[in-house]
Amino acid sequence: MYLWIKTLHIAAVISWMAGMLYLPRLFVYHADAQRNGEASTTFRVMERRLLKGIMNPAAAVSVLAGAWLAWDAGLWRDGWFHAKVALVILLLVFHIFLSRQARAFQEDRNRHSSRFYRLINEIPAVLMLGIVALVVIKPWL
Repeated sequence: MYLWIKTLHIAAVISWMAGMLYLPRLFVYHADAQRNGEASTTFRVMERRLLKGIMNPAAAVSVLAGAWLAWDAGLWRDGWFHAKVALVILLLVFHIFLSRQARAFQEDRNRHSSRFYRLINEIPAVLMLGIVALVVIKPWL
């Protein structure tokens, strides 16, 4: 059962990260689009579908499957795993931030520039690199 859960976890993480990297990019273009224009309407639909159809379910499956794997393998006592969990929590906080930004775009309340979204687009990539490095290298055993 462990390998099936691990497979599910990896697939969910890939899906979640794809969304985490793509949604801020959509915000870059949406921030430059004319409010209530055709492009803005299209971006709203794309952002909502990405968030609700892919990112939210993938995040939930990633966390639940990851918790099961950690419990099954007894990782809760390892220092590297504590650091990984800290980075995953930061990723979840960023996910919540992106959800709020999507809501702001839905309600025409966006207050940030496309430059802002270009800069924050790098956050999930940096967190992902840290998480992958911790899982592969496993320092602080």
